[in-house]
This record gives sequence, C-alpha cells and structure tokens, in this order.
Amino acid sequence: MNAEKRTPVSFIKNLLVARWRSLLLLFLGVYLPLQIFQILAAQVWQYQTGFPWDVPVLLAVHSTANAPLDTLAVVLTKLGSFWTVLPILTTVALILIWQKRWRSLVYLLITALGSAFINRTAKELWHRLRPDLWKSLAPELDFAFPSGHAMTSTTLAIILLILAWQTSWRWVVWIFGSLYVLTIAWTRLYLGVHFPSDILAGWMVAIAWGTGVSMIIKPHLVKTVPIPGVQPAAETTLLPEEQEKLAANE
Repeated sequence: MNAEKRTPVSFIKNLLVARWRSLLLLFLGVYLPLQIFQILAAQVWQYQTGFPWDVPVLLAVHSTANAPLDTLAVVLTKLGSFWTVLPILTTVALILIWQKRWRSLVYLLITALGSAFINRTAKELWHRLRPDLWKSLAPELDFAFPSGHAMTSTTLAIILLILAWQTSWRWVVWIFGSLYVLTIAWTRLYLGVHFPSDILAGWMVAIAWGTGVSMIIKPHLVKTVPIPGVQPAAETTLLPEEQEKLAANE
C-alpha cells in the first residue's frame, strides 16, 4: 500500500490536488493574460493600425460625445495617471510600514515600480502612434501601446485587492476596483487617445504582473497571535520554512 502511494503517478496526483488553487491562479492570472497580450502585441507589431474593431469601437464611443461628458472625461481620466496613483500607493506603503507588514510592502513596491518600468519599456519597443480620428480634449505626446492609464489603474486595483484578499473588504475592493478600472478605460477611449487594443493590452500586462509577483512574494502570508483584544503580531520578514532553510545553510 505504501509502495503504491509513493509511485510517481500518485505523487503527481496528490500534488495537483494539493496545489490546484495555485495552478488555477497561475493559469487565469498569469498564463491567460500573457497569451492575450502576446496576440495583441504581435498584431500591433506587424500592423500599426491594430485590429479591425479598434476604430469602430472608438467611433462608437465618440458618437456619445457631449459637453457634460467632455468635462467628466477630462476630470476622471486624471485619476488613472501615475502622478495621481503615486500618492495613494505612498499612503498605503506608509500604513504597511506602520503595521510592520514588510512582506506586503515589498509586494507593493515591486508590483508598482515593475508595472511602470514594463509600461515605459513596452511603449518604446512597439512605438505605436495614438489615434488621430478627432482632436482630443486631453492630447498625449508619447506612444500608445500598451495604455499607461490602463496599466496604472489596474495595477492599483490588483495591489489593493491582493492586500485585502483575506479580509472582509475584498469584495468592496473588487467591486470599486473594477468600476475604477472600467471608468479610466472609458475616459481614454472617449478622449480618443487610445485604441481599445491599447487598453486591453494594459489590463493584461498589469494582471499578469500583479498576480505573478503575488505568487512569489506571498504578501498575504502572516504570522499572527489570535488573542482577543490584542493587536495581531507584525508580519514576519521570513516564513518558518524560509527561516529553517537559512538556519540549515549557516
């Protein structure tokens, strides 16, 4: 019986059963978004005009234009800029420092800085020009692919969702984060500064990066003392298994 349990097939089966959640997250949160981005990137690399649905979607959004929406789009689109998100992330980082949640702090810093670096690098690599279908109320001068506003807003939403995942706030963050990301995307299309494929690419990269970093850093893993009325112990810098490996190497 023991020999049967130790066969390679049984080991793989037990491993898959034990890790199915992580594997599902890896597929949905990293592999699938990267595959979608690869399809978008290959098309844009070969044809700067992108996809057949890019222009029709932009024109459909523009057909709803009116003065109140013009003002709303110009104001709301600023909420997705790096310089607006930066103070929010800085505030969250200071809270994490105060709570001594070092693992979560590292996750925030790597995800936020990495997202900005990836976006800037991708823009310089693809050199996709922005749409020029009408005069924008908030013109942009840099390249379009992938959308910086889409990546920034999605990165913020992913960070907050990961940090709140094991709390009762996760569904609130999920709902408002989704609305926030969709709103920023609408403003970029309404203002005519991005093709829909730019937005979609920005979403996919941010999701893949934020999810992938979380699977490595594991910001939700904490060591707490469940004593009523006592504040939980600070997040450890190393997990128990990491401490054991370090001790074994010494």
